Amino acid sequence: MKIGLCVCGSFCTLKNTLITLDELIAAGYEITPIFSFNVSNLDTRFFKAEDFKNEVEKRTGKKIIATITEAEPIAKAGLDAILVCPCTGNTLSKIAHGISDTPVTLAVKAQLRNDKPVIISLASNDALGANAKNYGLLINTKNFYFVPIKQDDPDNKPNSMIAERDYVLPTLKSALCGKQFQPKFI
Repeated sequence: MKIGLCVCGSFCTLKNTLITLDELIAAGYEITPIFSFNVSNLDTRFFKAEDFKNEVEKRTGKKIIATITEAEPIAKAGLDAILVCPCTGNTLSKIAHGISDTPVTLAVKAQLRNDKPVIISLASNDALGANAKNYGLLINTKNFYFVPIKQDDPDNKPNSMIAERDYVLPTLKSALCGKQFQPKFI
């Protein structure tokens, strides 16, 4: 099975994204990596952009899709699913409102055009704030599936939620069968 792995700029979760990537590869999935502009270009205290890019390319054996021009042909790539992991609140908002101005959002749009599943692994400091409406809109939209989420620091960040990394693979498998993995919230 071919999976497009879209990576957005929740930089503190990128280490977990590498663990998830390894699990997907071990499970036999062929991965096409697609990066947001921020992941492609920003050095952070968690990763240098070039180091992260090189690590993903080494593990997948594929060049990162990092521009809108490179993402446009995704519709013809024959992907079985798109996994947005991590998906920031900003990207969730754009997807919910049909904005396709990044490689990730354009890849999602292309996948939906093919009537195929898009799995969202959310990591947002505003998931229970302004982004709650975007989650609510997409959870009721055909071909969108969500990795179960939980509050990650309710005392210090009461609106923050993050997908449970251990449920990415089961959610993907369920989505490929047209079902939302349960529970949605942990």
